[in-house]
Amino acid sequence: RLVPITLPAPVNLGSHTAYETQLHHLLDNSQARLAMSSTGCLTYLEQAARGLSLTMIGSYDDFYALTVVDTLPLTPSEPDDIAYLQYTSGSTRFPRGVIIKQSTIMSNLLGIIQCGLKIHAQDRCFSWLPFYHDMGLVGFVLAVVASQTSIDYLDTREFAKRPRLWLKLMSQTQATISFSPSFGYELCARRLRPGEAESYDLSRWRVAGIGAEMIRSHILVRFSDALAPAKFDPKAFLACYGMAECCLAISFAPLSQGHSTDWVDADRLGNDQQALSLALSEEPGRATGFVNCGKPLPGYELEVRDTVDKILPDRYVGIIFVRGPSVMSGYFNAPEATQAVLADDGWLNTGDMGYCIDGDVIITGRQKDLIIINGRNIWPQDLEYIAEHQPETRTGDAVAFAVTHPDDQRELCVLVVQCREVDDAAQDQLKKRLVRQLRLEFGIDCYVELVPPRSLPRTSSGKLSRAKARQGFLQQHAIALVFDQVSHHKKASA
Repeated sequence: RLVPITLPAPVNLGSHTAYETQLHHLLDNSQARLAMSSTGCLTYLEQAARGLSLTMIGSYDDFYALTVVDTLPLTPSEPDDIAYLQYTSGSTRFPRGVIIKQSTIMSNLLGIIQCGLKIHAQDRCFSWLPFYHDMGLVGFVLAVVASQTSIDYLDTREFAKRPRLWLKLMSQTQATISFSPSFGYELCARRLRPGEAESYDLSRWRVAGIGAEMIRSHILVRFSDALAPAKFDPKAFLACYGMAECCLAISFAPLSQGHSTDWVDADRLGNDQQALSLALSEEPGRATGFVNCGKPLPGYELEVRDTVDKILPDRYVGIIFVRGPSVMSGYFNAPEATQAVLADDGWLNTGDMGYCIDGDVIITGRQKDLIIINGRNIWPQDLEYIAEHQPETRTGDAVAFAVTHPDDQRELCVLVVQCREVDDAAQDQLKKRLVRQLRLEFGIDCYVELVPPRSLPRTSSGKLSRAKARQGFLQQHAIALVFDQVSHHKKASA
């Protein structure tokens, strides 16, 4: 029996080495015996498989041309059989393969089709999401097969180059269901030319799903305002929450009601971890808003707990735990990682932070330091690894985190590096080298700051504290100017 694993496709042409390293780790961790790809990616695959014991490496045509040595009787899959492995971390050095059983995925598909989207015979889907991502694979490959719904696809790279093509094809196909992370909606709205929206017809778009990263309310408002001439209905927005460890979906907001933003007192949130509604605050401070992701799918239980596993009441922020029929069986070949998040009684520590209101779940961020840029998951350890392996630095000399633009909520990676080099020209050379290497390996822009030795904050146990480093950076810098500097340097180097 073959167990399929979807592997990521190369996105950035300048990151051959990083991509091959990532593939090598995935092939090794999954104990793969057979690897196939399109002819365009075959060279990457062959390089990545060096040193591994694979039975076959080749194109799809090579696989189908294999001689059948022994014909075995086909047997139906059993509920406890592994359906596939879904790699989820987004990291090149710490891959984790989520084990998805047949019963697990079928349960989640049932919830998505019947409860979350309420798909009917007149629906038609459209997607540009990559097939190796859980939203692309489960939401727009497996769900459309299970529901026998028509779908049209746009290559992910084509969307990145020409995001307005999404809108054009949605108009032509009269699609009713399509999903995107927040950045996809932002990209479309930003690229629209004056008067162009009137050429589109988005009147049939009944489910405009948002997920896969933190949902930004202002982006959805900007998109719906920009596409109003195309007859886009803002009530089509459907916020959802999910993760690969649960196949895909955990909760959906109500259909046909648009997105709902909960505005809370940011000072109370920061100081007390309480999401106090501005309407109830006696002395309202700074406001911050979070999009409501609705109630969990049938069969799911959801709890918000503090760091000692105490269940928190409504509007108190804590770690989100879920239990249900589509929670993973564990991480493949990683018992310690499984034990760290999945309890014997089935409760999964999602690693996400949030709070509840009358059974609805609202996500506020991630417990750990995962950086999300344009829908991509980037582990800070990977950025720090690059910095620590420069001739001028040592292990433990770098810390990475993300900052948010105060006006439009764009995210930017920041890398703070301890440097013993005192020569200004040498420091400038190191910064430029790191910016260039990070862009080549990860396809992101990064602000690099050099600080003297022993400047980075540490915890009581001696570990680097990304949270304190980020806090110090925010206190010392005007963040809007940091974004402007990165943009200026990018244009100058182009």
